[in-house]
Amino acid sequence: MLNIKKLLVVFILIGSQHVFSQSIELLGRIESKTNIENIHVINKTAQFFTITDAKGHFSIPVKLNDTLTFSSIQHKLKEVIVSKQIIANEAVFVILDEQINELDEVVIGKVLSGDLMADIKNIDGNAPIDFYDVGIPGYTGKPATQSERRLAQAGEFKPKMLLGIVLGGASLDPIINGLSGRTKMLKERVKLEEKESLMQSIKGRLSKDFFISNPLDETLKMDFFYFCADDINFIRSCKNHTDFKILIFLRMKYRQYMVNNNSSKK
Repeated sequence: MLNIKKLLVVFILIGSQHVFSQSIELLGRIESKTNIENIHVINKTAQFFTITDAKGHFSIPVKLNDTLTFSSIQHKLKEVIVSKQIIANEAVFVILDEQINELDEVVIGKVLSGDLMADIKNIDGNAPIDFYDVGIPGYTGKPATQSERRLAQAGEFKPKMLLGIVLGGASLDPIINGLSGRTKMLKERVKLEEKESLMQSIKGRLSKDFFISNPLDETLKMDFFYFCADDINFIRSCKNHTDFKILIFLRMKYRQYMVNNNSSKK
């Protein structure tokens, strides 16, 4: 009996560790006395990035102990460690403090003489400032496409949002977009754009070398790449893989394409 209890405790501990090691989609809301739209939310640990909507809502993948950074020009930098409580709630509420920038005393430098050409030569030009100039970590990854931004704004309904809606703290947009089919449509559009972008990238990098050993009529080459992109395993087989592995996939699809092409001629 004692051994059974010990085994149960072990299973519970293992199960809990497994749950907390899984990545979840964390829902969050920002509160501040100033504008809460377009605040940068960065998962520094997993290198994910998003921005808040007009109501301060955001969604980002996280795991236990990930570090989230919240920043904007109008707010002080804030970091939040993803705790077990946050994982259990699958939600986080963050209050940001306003960034108050005190101006130094203004000192007049060069005095204009009235001679336009001489004054132009005396003007010191400075490069535009960026996030790092003012001490704010900016996102340097791949910019989101228009469809990805629209999907993020549309949101995705989850049952746990009902409580927030009842209490008046959550947006109705995810429900409306879900019922109208807008969210599904945007997801499909994002997937199509991802496939198209990956396919064009592979074509640009590898087509010349690939067709040397796998000859194909010039008029069929574009059709071949679309044939590859239509494969359900295209993203999984080619995204973030070496060119060598991608060429293996292309070779496999080439054999299929040639069989289909020859069959259609009969």
